[in-house]
Amino acid sequence: MKTEKGRPSWAPPVLRGERLEAGLKTLELEVRRRLDGLLQGNHLGLVPGPGSEPGEARPYQPGDDVRRMDWAVTARTTTPHIRETVADRELETWVVADLSASLDFGTALCEKRDLVVCAMAAVAHLTGGGGNRLGALITNGSDVTRIPARGGLPHARGLVRRVADTPRAPEGVRGDLAAAVEQLRRPPRRRGLAVVISDFLGGTEWQRPLRALSARHELIGIEIVDPRDVDLPEVGTVVLADPESGRQREVHATPLLRKEFGAAAHAHRQEVAAALRRAGAAHLTLRTDSDWIADMVRFVVARKRRWSGGVA
Repeated sequence: MKTEKGRPSWAPPVLRGERLEAGLKTLELEVRRRLDGLLQGNHLGLVPGPGSEPGEARPYQPGDDVRRMDWAVTARTTTPHIRETVADRELETWVVADLSASLDFGTALCEKRDLVVCAMAAVAHLTGGGGNRLGALITNGSDVTRIPARGGLPHARGLVRRVADTPRAPEGVRGDLAAAVEQLRRPPRRRGLAVVISDFLGGTEWQRPLRALSARHELIGIEIVDPRDVDLPEVGTVVLADPESGRQREVHATPLLRKEFGAAAHAHRQEVAAALRRAGAAHLTLRTDSDWIADMVRFVVARKRRWSGGVA
C-alpha cells in the first residue's frame, strides 16, 4: 500500500527539522493503532504476563498449566513439579539509545536514527501503564544524556521527543556503546527490562557489560540495519566514508569487492547475533526498508510463545 507521496503507508514519518512535531504525533498514533490492533490480549507486552521473576517449584496438581512444568525438578525428584512465577506489579525499563554517527545514515525509507526513535516509541508503548517506569541513556558519541525513570504518558512522550531532538555527533567522533551500557549498570537497579537500540557496527566490546546486566534484568537488543550495511550495489567508482572517523576512500565496486563486502557484512551480523545470544539478550532486527511495526509484532508474539512453552 502506497501513500500519496509514493511512500509505503508503514514507512516511518519524517522526524527532523520543521516536520519533527508532526512526525512525532504521526508516530504515536501509528504505534498505538497498529500495535493495539495486531497484538491482542496477552500478546501485548515485552515481559511475561504472569510475572517475569521465577518463584518456587511445587508439586503438580490437577488443573495446573502443564506448560509451566519444571522438568529439572521433576527429573530430580521423580515427582511432577511446576515452577511458579512472582508477578512484578511495577516494571522499570531502561533503554540505551545509540545515536552515534553511524546511525546518521539511510538509503531506503528513512535514516537509521529515525528507526531508533520509532523503536523507542514502541518500547514506551509496550511497557507503559500499570505504574511502570521508563528511563533512558541517550548517547551520540560525544555526550551521554541520562533521563530518570518515571511513569506516565507525558514522560514517555517527552522521552521520545528527547531522543528525536538529540543533536548529531560532530564528524570524527566515535561512539562507545560499551561505555553507555556500563553506565546503565551503575548504580544497580531493581530487576526490570533493559533494551539496547543500536546498529552494533564495530567491535563487540559491549558484550561484557551487557552480559553483566543479564544477572538482574531481562535483556533485548534491537539492531538497526540499512540495506547498504549488508550489500554494496553495482555503482562503479564510489567514495566510501566512515562517519565516526571521518576517513574517506575511493573504491571501484567490482564484483569481487562486492562479494567480499557482503561476506564481511554477513559475518559481522552473525557475530553480533552470537554476542547478543551469549549475553542472554533477545535479538530484534529492524530495517530501514522493511515494515518495522510488523517486525516488532512478530518479535513480541514469538517471545510470548517461548514463555508459554510453544515453538517460536
